Amino acid sequence: MEKWKCTACDYIYDPALGDPDSGVKPGTAFEDIPDSWICPVCGVDKTLFEKIEG
Repeated sequence: MEKWKCTACDYIYDPALGDPDSGVKPGTAFEDIPDSWICPVCGVDKTLFEKIEG
């Protein structure tokens, strides 16, 4: 599963870790996170995340 980076604050979403504080279980692919999810660091929505290549 690919990692995704917030373009506003550089937070990295790692699917292996998920975002348990926001109700996203470890093992959840970025595409499977609800559209209502926001960056836990800066609060932008998931449309401002980019896939990290490599």
